Amino acid sequence: MALHKSDLCTQSQDERGHSVEITGRYGNDSPQFKPLVTTTARHFHLRDVEADKAYLSKGNLELVSKKGGTPYIPFKSNTTGEGEGSVLWEKMWHYFQYNREEFLTHYHKLSNAESTMWMIKAKFSEHIRSKTDTAIVNELLCKVLCHNICVVISSMYELGIEPTFCAKPVTILRISIPAK
Repeated sequence: MALHKSDLCTQSQDERGHSVEITGRYGNDSPQFKPLVTTTARHFHLRDVEADKAYLSKGNLELVSKKGGTPYIPFKSNTTGEGEGSVLWEKMWHYFQYNREEFLTHYHKLSNAESTMWMIKAKFSEHIRSKTDTAIVNELLCKVLCHNICVVISSMYELGIEPTFCAKPVTILRISIPAK
């Protein structure tokens, strides 16, 4: 896996990365969709899920719906509305074909995810210095984590939020070891 790419699931309001999958440079995008959505749905309520055409599949549309969201994945030019048993596929295809402007209004929220990727690259460089696959993956994950910390700190100051790091008082146990 000499060259890597990352797929990131973000929330449009705050541009934090909620879920990330790292693959080889030529890995397909569509298989990464399920773990991204599943992980995000475990921690957040899904509403609109925007993704580009590379993620289009009946399974991905059904997954978003099953997790409580509405999938906004544009259809390719050669795609037909025949869902072959998938009512959701037919419904979303017709929505895309006959309400394109409204569909694209939702879909264009995807630019927030793109801006998150650019923010990470701008702040922490798009270059990877690590050499081994494990180190490369860890470096990419650290960049996303650092970005999220920066967004949380920025939000604290912009919104005047006082952070609460621990709800209960912590008792610190000190043990002294006598010197010999």
